Amino acid sequence: MQKLVLIRHGESVWNRENRFTGWTDVDLSDEGYQQAKRAGQLLKKYDYNFDIGFTSLLKRSIKTLHIVLEELDHLWIPVEKSWRLNERFYGALQGINKDEAVGKYGIEQVQKWRRDPNEAPPSITKEDKRYPGHDIRYEDLTERELPLTENLSQTMDRVLPFWNETIIPAIRKNEKVIICAHGNSLRALIKYIDNLSDKDVTALEIPTAVPCVYELDEGLNRIRHYYLE
Repeated sequence: MQKLVLIRHGESVWNRENRFTGWTDVDLSDEGYQQAKRAGQLLKKYDYNFDIGFTSLLKRSIKTLHIVLEELDHLWIPVEKSWRLNERFYGALQGINKDEAVGKYGIEQVQKWRRDPNEAPPSITKEDKRYPGHDIRYEDLTERELPLTENLSQTMDRVLPFWNETIIPAIRKNEKVIICAHGNSLRALIKYIDNLSDKDVTALEIPTAVPCVYELDEGLNRIRHYYLE
């Protein structure tokens, strides 16, 4: 049996301000730092250790993993960062307060954009300062890979190649893996691992900075999963 640990980053500044964040590179809030620290302490309490970590290119996720590994005295392990683990790209909603979005578009439409796997928020244009093509960290991505908006299904389409081509081989080598990512990139991954329906994933909530342990059999199928307390 293999154990895989998934963890959503700690609370960000824009989480606290109730804003849509997406690929905007905002920092952890003070509470987010403390949440990450508690997550590391919790993993230490249960004697977890890791051989490799995976995270996104966004600082709230990178810093959360760093803090967790620091608590475990595991800062020396390799960490691979990939844009494929970035949060869902929220298009024109990025930076907008969620309550303001509800006032403008209505709660039903905003909920569809947030939760329906096949509903994407309004797109931005390539001239928009939020377009990731303006960011040096994404200079190697193709035009097709640079999003103007994304739904959860499109997020899954970019997460799964990284899962299959990079993370799965590490698990097959019996490496102990921790993945620190975002609410929607993790929802996409969990939808795949647990074979969730669109309806089930719509209701899926992932708390910030609480380690979720997946126990996998020899075929890397899920046996069970649970949050550490």
